[in-house]
Amino acid sequence: GGGGGGRSSCCCAPSSPPPRRSLAPSGGCRRPLLIPWPWPCSVVTMDKILEGLVSSSHPLPLKRVIVRKVVESAEHWLDEAQCEAMFDLTTRLILEGQDPFQRQVGHQVLEAYARYHRPEFESFFNKTFVLGLLQQGYHSLDRKDVAILDYIHNGLKLIMSCPSVLDLFSLLQVEVLRIVCERPEPQLCARLSDLLTDFVQCIPKGKLSITFCQQLVRTIGHFQCVSTQERELREYVSQVTKVSNLLQNIWKAEPATLLPSLQEVFASISSTVKKIDASFEPSVALASLVQHIPLQMITVLIRSLTTDPNVKDASMTQALCRMIDWLSWPLAQHVDTWVIALLKGLAAVQKFTILIDVTLLKIELVFNRLWFPLVRPGALAVLSHMLLSFQHSPEAFHLIVPHVVNLVHSFKSDGLPSSTAFLVQLTELIHCMMYHYSGFPDLYEPILEAIKDFPKPSEEKIKLILNQSAWTSQSNSLASYLSRLSGKSETGKTGLINLGNTCYMNSVIQALFMATDFRRQVLSLNLNGCNSLMKKLQHLFAFLAHTQKREAYAPRIFFEASRPPWFTPRSQQDCSEYLRFLLDRLHEEEKILKVQSAHKSPESLGYSETSLQEVDSKAAVLTETSCIIDGEKTLIEKMFGGKLQTHICCLNCGSTSQKVEAFTDLSLAFCPSSSMENLSFQGPASSPSTQGSDLMQPTVPGPSEEPVVYNPATAAFICDSVVNERIGSSLDEFYCTENTSIPNESDKNLVNEDVPQKPGGETTPSVTDLLNYFLAPEILTGDNQYYCENCASLQNAEKTMQITEEPEYLILTLLRFSYDQKYHVRRKILDNVSLPLVLELPVKRTTSFSSLSESWSVDVGFNDTSENLAKKLKPSGTEEPCCPKLVPYLLSSVALASSQSHLLGRESPTAVIEQDLENKEISKEWFLFNDSRVTFTSFQSVQKITSRFPKDTAYVLLYKKQNTTNGISGNNPTNGLWINGDPPLQKELMDAITKDNKLYLQEQELNARARALQAASASCSFRPNGFDDNDPPGSCGPTGGGGGGGFNTVGRLVF
Repeated sequence: GGGGGGRSSCCCAPSSPPPRRSLAPSGGCRRPLLIPWPWPCSVVTMDKILEGLVSSSHPLPLKRVIVRKVVESAEHWLDEAQCEAMFDLTTRLILEGQDPFQRQVGHQVLEAYARYHRPEFESFFNKTFVLGLLQQGYHSLDRKDVAILDYIHNGLKLIMSCPSVLDLFSLLQVEVLRIVCERPEPQLCARLSDLLTDFVQCIPKGKLSITFCQQLVRTIGHFQCVSTQERELREYVSQVTKVSNLLQNIWKAEPATLLPSLQEVFASISSTVKKIDASFEPSVALASLVQHIPLQMITVLIRSLTTDPNVKDASMTQALCRMIDWLSWPLAQHVDTWVIALLKGLAAVQKFTILIDVTLLKIELVFNRLWFPLVRPGALAVLSHMLLSFQHSPEAFHLIVPHVVNLVHSFKSDGLPSSTAFLVQLTELIHCMMYHYSGFPDLYEPILEAIKDFPKPSEEKIKLILNQSAWTSQSNSLASYLSRLSGKSETGKTGLINLGNTCYMNSVIQALFMATDFRRQVLSLNLNGCNSLMKKLQHLFAFLAHTQKREAYAPRIFFEASRPPWFTPRSQQDCSEYLRFLLDRLHEEEKILKVQSAHKSPESLGYSETSLQEVDSKAAVLTETSCIIDGEKTLIEKMFGGKLQTHICCLNCGSTSQKVEAFTDLSLAFCPSSSMENLSFQGPASSPSTQGSDLMQPTVPGPSEEPVVYNPATAAFICDSVVNERIGSSLDEFYCTENTSIPNESDKNLVNEDVPQKPGGETTPSVTDLLNYFLAPEILTGDNQYYCENCASLQNAEKTMQITEEPEYLILTLLRFSYDQKYHVRRKILDNVSLPLVLELPVKRTTSFSSLSESWSVDVGFNDTSENLAKKLKPSGTEEPCCPKLVPYLLSSVALASSQSHLLGRESPTAVIEQDLENKEISKEWFLFNDSRVTFTSFQSVQKITSRFPKDTAYVLLYKKQNTTNGISGNNPTNGLWINGDPPLQKELMDAITKDNKLYLQEQELNARARALQAASASCSFRPNGFDDNDPPGSCGPTGGGGGGGFNTVGRLVF
């Protein structure tokens, strides 16, 4: 008998033991077997024979022989009661057998009798019996025991050809759904999967199939394996694999079940509601499903997830964290692909808050997965993406920095080829991160030592990897209906927002920033505790260099601190005048700080921002004290300072006077046509009479010219390097040598091949011509006569100037205005000027000076006349001259003056083009900085500006000296500490940049969410954030300028 669907068979045992007799089963066995009591005397009680046999103590081989005979007897006819008794016995042996032998006997005999007595077995294995097994169990056997499912599985195989099997299929379609809803253990679920894989007819159909798949997903989410033994773990993985394969088969057979199943997966991993068990976490076994999701669905599914307004940030964060946990699941494929796709999808819709939280929470877990070979490739892929995209702060990278060295040493020691290949990939990733966050040499030195034997990627490759990986660089195709947010241009450079006709300041800042040596020196200064102008410039440079993806930065604080007092806010100003004021202010502040530091006064520690008047007064008070540090130059002197010697000879008595003065820029006047004819073919090296120059030459020969202060808005070109690689090779020939020869003819032709021609074939004057004219001897006559102290009267004299000490950066200002004495108006000189890529500056060094008065700032202003200049020069001692040396300079930047209305003098927005020489390599990229807009351009475009746009003229030029010492010594970026060439940022600056980068990402995210809520109006025009949307009237922003509503062509905007 038995509970549930059990059967019973009654037989009366004899009152006394029968004698021993032989039993010859069918099959013709002639050797009799002695069967002991209590075997019945009739074959009709074969079930009792079998039951007695399996429970007897006979040897196992003997039992197997008898069982085989019992199996062979199954082909004889039996009535229904006898068959039922045998089926009941074998069922009990299968389900309740005490040892494997009994269960094996039950299976063998049941299969034999069911095969020969199929109608009787069909009657036995009916819906009622199966339902009882599934719902009530069997005797002491629980209904959730895997043996019951195995028994039903085998029973279905035995009656597969019987009509009643259809009823069982219908029953099982309901029962398997019920079983799955009860969250069976992995073993039971795996046995159920085996049954359903063999008998797909038992899988629920229609709407119930969707429900079944969803419930099966939930069941997988409840799987847990508490064992740590390898055998149990392997068995657990095998069980999960069976269940996931079942789902895959259902998805293939019924595609309509796939999406609801995936929705259920996301619902499981995104749930933030605590269950009854607060410690419950969805099982990582869900990772086994990922490999069965078609990769073609990535785009659709990720877009659906990331743009669904019903998915809250907390749910998305939870889901992404749990997906990253899936990296721990062995043998699962494509987990890393889906994780990275979701990360990119979130970046595409600017949900940066989620990305930040998840990265900081899970980056260490992902790194730890690198220790396990089975999951290492996927973990490395996800780690690379997370680190390379997390570019606004070093926080994520620094979480794994302490663990890198141990990992590298461990994999280096095992010597496996797979470990070496892995370390090569990891090393490239580490180099990229250290390049991007170069301000922590103390953290990186152990890592650099550990990975020194592995190849280091080139800087170009690192930049490419970083640019392609940033969150704000992710393709927005996943959310194509959203307007794309603006970000840093493809150049990788950051613009400056126009604050209201502040283009003159923007061009100067960009030119100084792209002066690589100067920028590095500014960033390396330790200015903690002071609020000087240099500190503000350092802050501005740090933001331009390290801002995450801002298209443009607003330099409001620096503008208020650096604006000359006489500059009217929101009006056009002269960039040359601003540059000269800025450099002088920085120089004077540094002198004051050095003096205060030398005295170690308490006030020096609290030095705060000073006004122009305060700087002047302190400079005057500290004039005598400055001699303490007279031998130490300021940063401005080191970078931009040069020396000029002016020599005046009286033509009457022959007495001479000379003076040496410092300069930061040279003002070059346009020479008359007659002078041009004499100078156009005469280079500085071939003209022995060419001498030094004065810092701000106030006079220009000719009655029609006047040294008037230039007052246009300006622009600047910045070149990443020279446009022709052949120029670079020729440069090596003369900036690495000490000779004074000029470049060979091929080099000269190469530099000047694009020089424009005037109508009629006349050569356009070049900057070299203007410099020659500037250095040419000048006869002081008439109103400009020289007062000779020896003659005690005004006399005709000859004035010559020569450069005795060249600057690192040579600033040249082209005097573009002249005074028309006839009409008493100021006119702009619109002549085109050829800009040589390579300029040779004649420097005549002297071995000794006696009684030379030197000063930092020249006393000569723009309004000084040549006569006043001459009167300031006093007789002095003699010098011992040496041969002039031609010092090569490479064009670094060009500031443009663009005129919108010649009559009114209104100036258009300005632009800056600069040359980035930080790698000391010559490339082809030039950058055009037009306030907040930065684009690529070419040197040929710079050369042909005036010919294309007659009112766009070069105004301020910046040349970089080419030498072998790389400028200032002591801060060589090749020492291994300056990873990307720039010095490490101080913590205060890094914290400020990190804070701003995070703020930028939040702004982008808020804007994206706002647009998502207004999708209906997404077709409206959009102006990038970097544009000056709030430009004041009359500014040089896109809508400002001198009457006329700005520009309508790209070319006009650029130049």
